[in-house]
Amino acid sequence: MTSTLERAATTTPSTAERAPRRLGFGRRRSAWDLKLSPYLYISPFFILFAITGLFPIAYTAVISFMDWDLVRGSGEFIGFDQYAWVLSQPKFWIALRNTFSIFLLSSVPQLIVAIFIAAMLDQNIRAKTFWRMSVLVPYVMAPVAVALIFSNMFGDQYGVVNTTLQNLGLPAVPWHSDAFASHIAIATMVNFRWTGYNTLILLAAMQAIPREYYEAATVDGAGKIRQFFSITLPSLKPTLVFVIITATIGGLQIFDEPRMYDQYGTGGADNQWLTVTLWLYNVGWGEWNFGRAAALAWILFLLILAIGAINLFITRSLVRDEGGRGDARSRREIRAQARAAKRRLAMDAEPSPSRHVSASTFPSREETGR
Repeated sequence: MTSTLERAATTTPSTAERAPRRLGFGRRRSAWDLKLSPYLYISPFFILFAITGLFPIAYTAVISFMDWDLVRGSGEFIGFDQYAWVLSQPKFWIALRNTFSIFLLSSVPQLIVAIFIAAMLDQNIRAKTFWRMSVLVPYVMAPVAVALIFSNMFGDQYGVVNTTLQNLGLPAVPWHSDAFASHIAIATMVNFRWTGYNTLILLAAMQAIPREYYEAATVDGAGKIRQFFSITLPSLKPTLVFVIITATIGGLQIFDEPRMYDQYGTGGADNQWLTVTLWLYNVGWGEWNFGRAAALAWILFLLILAIGAINLFITRSLVRDEGGRGDARSRREIRAQARAAKRRLAMDAEPSPSRHVSASTFPSREETGR
């Protein structure tokens, strides 16, 4: 009995001085995995983009400041002379005017029609899958095939459109000689191909809207049109921003349709439908002047960046957030609350002294008289 008490007395101080339990390697590894795994999952895209995209972009920026010799693969640094040459050419401003004209004639009607078709497909109609797949058929067609078909349809003499107009007693339209008419024809090709694609994106966003909103609006007496403008359209704000930005990028980089609009592919005899990308192609591969083509490419990039930022600002101001789903807190408040939550989690994870009670805090058997 005495030896047992002596062993207990000798082990009590060591137990009292035991260090608090620390987190093991397994828990630390789990924390690292939680923090680093998202970056690991998205890294393949950025690695591939750095190899196949970022390097060519940087290389093009270097070439734009040089008088590049394609045969020797080297050039002489001339500064901003290539940019000054591009901006001083009347053909650049004609191409820029044509590009913006085709962009507006294609993007605005395309977005309106896509929203309307998506709203119709979101209703309870028969053969939903058939109609949803049908709107995507023009998108899977080859751009060259679409351009060839529509260029023949909009022929000046024997085109289907002019023949129909003449049968109705209307005058024929000079689709190739008139600048604005050619822009309408090319914009029609773009709308034919991309309306279905944007329709499916908007339809997916519409189906993600909770049905309870519409049921509550119906109980309150709101009709279909009021529900569309008060529930559907505000809920589509993130998707609309994406669609408008992608339409801006694609519309300002239009190349296939004007290239295949006639048999020459130079933008018309008087540059009626010459676009920036088409002129870039003619300068780079027609005149073999890669320095000027690179400078023109970077000017187009800056224009797309500026127009995209303007579209983003306008879209955010015109389309309000859906009521009840936004967060009224500022970014600073959100970050402060996140830091406070992390500190609370860290404090909860640390072992408390009260959790490690040593045996010396309890009375021994001799003290209790047992």
